[in-house]
Amino acid sequence: MVYRRRRPTQMMAATESVAVAPTAPVARPARPRARMMRQYDLVERVRSYNPNTNEDLLNRAYVYAMKAHGSQTRASGDPYFSHPLEVAAILTDLKLDDATIVAALLHDTIEDTEATRAEIDQIFGPEIGALVEGLTKLKRLELVSREAKQAENLRKLLLAIADDVRVLLVKLADRLHNMRTLDFVPTESRRRIAEETLDIYAPLAGRMGMQEMREELEDLSFRTLDPEAYTVVMQRLDALAERNRNLIGEIEDQLSNNLRHRGLGARVYGRRKKPFSIWTKMERKSVGFEQLSDIFGFRVVVNDIESCYRALGIVHTTWPVVPGRFKDYISTPKQNDYRSIHTTVIGPGNQRVELQIRTEAMDQIAERGIAAHAFYKEGAGSPTEFLKRESNAFAWLRHTIGILSESANPEEFLEHTKLELFHDQVFCFTPKGKLIALPRHANVIDFAYAVHTDVGNSAVGCKINGKFAPLSSELQNGDEVEVLTSEAQSAPPSAWETLAVTGKARAAIRRATRTAVRDQYVGLGRRIVERLFERAKIEYADDKLKGALPRLARTSIEDVMAAVGRGEIKASHVARAMYPDYKEERVARYGVKKGLAAKLKEKSSEAPRSPVAIPIGGINSDLPVKFAPNGGAVPGDRIVGIVTPGEGITIYPIQAPALKDFEEEPERWLDVRWDIEDSVPQRFPARIRVENVNEPGALAQIATVIAEHDGNIDNISMQRRSPDFTETTIDLEVYDLKHLSAILAQLRAKAVVARVERVNG
Repeated sequence: MVYRRRRPTQMMAATESVAVAPTAPVARPARPRARMMRQYDLVERVRSYNPNTNEDLLNRAYVYAMKAHGSQTRASGDPYFSHPLEVAAILTDLKLDDATIVAALLHDTIEDTEATRAEIDQIFGPEIGALVEGLTKLKRLELVSREAKQAENLRKLLLAIADDVRVLLVKLADRLHNMRTLDFVPTESRRRIAEETLDIYAPLAGRMGMQEMREELEDLSFRTLDPEAYTVVMQRLDALAERNRNLIGEIEDQLSNNLRHRGLGARVYGRRKKPFSIWTKMERKSVGFEQLSDIFGFRVVVNDIESCYRALGIVHTTWPVVPGRFKDYISTPKQNDYRSIHTTVIGPGNQRVELQIRTEAMDQIAERGIAAHAFYKEGAGSPTEFLKRESNAFAWLRHTIGILSESANPEEFLEHTKLELFHDQVFCFTPKGKLIALPRHANVIDFAYAVHTDVGNSAVGCKINGKFAPLSSELQNGDEVEVLTSEAQSAPPSAWETLAVTGKARAAIRRATRTAVRDQYVGLGRRIVERLFERAKIEYADDKLKGALPRLARTSIEDVMAAVGRGEIKASHVARAMYPDYKEERVARYGVKKGLAAKLKEKSSEAPRSPVAIPIGGINSDLPVKFAPNGGAVPGDRIVGIVTPGEGITIYPIQAPALKDFEEEPERWLDVRWDIEDSVPQRFPARIRVENVNEPGALAQIATVIAEHDGNIDNISMQRRSPDFTETTIDLEVYDLKHLSAILAQLRAKAVVARVERVNG
C-alpha cells in the first residue's frame, strides 16, 4: 500500500476545534475511565516549574470551568470538563505560565456554555479574557472556499496568534488531545479531522519549532488515515529495535566514554524516528524500509556552545566521517529557532551513526520550540514582546501575518495564507480554482496525475499562468496550471516516469505504459489469428477459443492474443487448439527451392494485396510496429512484416536484402499493407547514399535540397572514398515513396552530386 499525505481539494483551516460538542447526558455502557486531574494535582504540576504560581487563580479557573460545563459529556462518555483539563495538563508539560493554563481551562466556555467575555474579564482579568476569546471555537473553514465569512474566520485566528502566541499553544494542545481521543469521533468525521491535522496543525507546530508535538500530531493522523501502513512501520521498528538493542547501548556507551576520557561531560541518548517520518522518507526517496540508514539517531547534549564544537572534533577524530552529511545549524539557525550540529560517522559495528550535538537549551527549543521560552519568569515582560526579542520563529509568524493582513480582501488573505504557512509543499490551482498540493520540485506531469489519472495519461501540453510551458516545468507556489489533453493519446510516453516526482504519477505512468503495450500485442495477435483463419477458410469465434484455453495454458482470450502478438504462441497453435485436424500449409505453399522473398515479390506484382493483410498505420498505430533498422520503409513500398518475439513487427521493403536472413523461419512472416490517412500526414524513415564531390559547401547544397523539399534529416555519416569524392549516408524522414523519389531526382541534378541511390536494409 502506498500512503501519501492526503491533501483534499478543500483543506480545512486551523480554526475548528474538533472537541465533540457538549451533549445532554445519555445512557452509555459502563466503561473504565481515567481519573480526572484534581485541583491540587494541577497546582502541583505548575508549581514544579514555577514556584511563584498564583494558586488562587488556578483554583478559581478550575472550579469555574467545571461548573460552567456541568453535566455536559463528550462522545467517549467522559465529562466534557475532562477535555479542558487534559489540554491544561499538556501545557503544564510545556511549562507555560498561569494565564495560559487558565485560558486552557476556560477555552470552550464562551462557545459551549453560558459564560461571556465580559464575565471572564471581570473574574479573571482582560488578559485571560482576550486569550479565551481568541480561542473561541470557530466554525469549520474550507481553505479553497471563496466565501468572505470563512476567510474572515481564518484572519481572526491568525491575527489572534500574532497578538499573543499563547493562543496558538493552547490551540495546538487542544488539537493534540482531540487527536488522542479520535477513536470516539464518528467515522465520517475522523478522516477529515486527521487530514486537517496533517495539513494545518502539524506544519504550524513545526514552523514554531515544536518538533515533539508535530511528530505526535503526524503519527496520530497517520494512524487514522492509513492504519495498515502505520501498523507495518511500527512492527518493523519494534523488530529493528529488538535486534539492535545491544548495539544501541554500545554506541551510547562508546560515545559517552570517549567524550568523558577527553574531559567533556555529555548526556548521550539514542532516539528512533517516528513512523510518519519514516513512511514519508520511504515515499519521497522511493526506497524500502531496509534501505534507510538513519532510523536511529543519537543526541549529544553538552553544557555550552564551545563544548559542542569540542565534541564534534572528538567524534570526527574517533570515527570516519560520512562525506556530505555535516550541517552546522548553530552558526546558521533554522527559521524556527532550531540550533544543532548534525554529522554522520561510521561507528561501532561498521554502522552509520547519525549525531546531533547541542546544548541543553538548544535541546529544549528543538523539542518544544517557542514553548521552551520561560514566559513565567519575572522581568520577561509580555510573552509577545519577549518572543519578539528572543524567537525567530515568532518573528517569522508575525511578519508573515503582517503581510497577509494587508490583503485587499478576505479572499486574497485566504489565498496568501495557504501559500505562506506551508513551505514544504507547493500549492497550485486549476483554472477553476481547485487547490492541488504537491511536494517541492513537482512538475506539471505530477500536477496532471494529481488532478486525475485520465488527465495525466492524455496530457500533451500545458499553460502555467496563461503561458505555454513544457510539461516538465517545475511548479511554484500559487501557479495556475491548465493541462492540455488529447483523446488521441491514450497512454503517456514511458520516459515520463523519469520526469515525475510523485509516486502516484510514476505508478500511473508505469501502469498505463504496460497496459498500452499489452493492448498493442493483443491487437496484433488478434489480427494474426484472424488472418490465418481467413486464409485457411475456417471459422474463428471467441466462444470457440474460450473452450480451447486450457489446451493453450492461458486463462483468457486476451492472454492468448497477447502471447501470439509477442511471438510466444504461433497462430497455427491457436488454430490447432480450436480445430485439432488443422494442418499448417505455409511452407509447402512456397516450396523450398525458391526464396520466400522472391515469391512474395511475384505475388505482389501479380495482384492487389490480399484483404487479409494486416494494415500498417505507422509507428504511432495501435500495433507494436518498427521499421527496418538499415533503410526503413515508406508508403508506396511493397512491404512485408517480420515478427520478433517480445518486440512486435518489423516492417521491411520487399526488396530488402535482410529478408534473406528469415528464409528458414516462414512462421515469422506476415502479409501487411499500408493504411495511411491522408488527413493526418506522418513521416517515415528512409536511407540514401550520396557520392558527392569533396569541395566546400557540398554538404550544404545537399542539405538545402532536402530541406526545400520538406524532408527531415535524422542522421548523417560521411566517409572519404578518394581524395576527390566523399560518400555521405543520410537517414531521412519522408511522407511516401513519391516524396523520396522527388528528393533523389533533385539531388541528381546538383553538380556536386556524382551519384545518389536509396539504401535498403
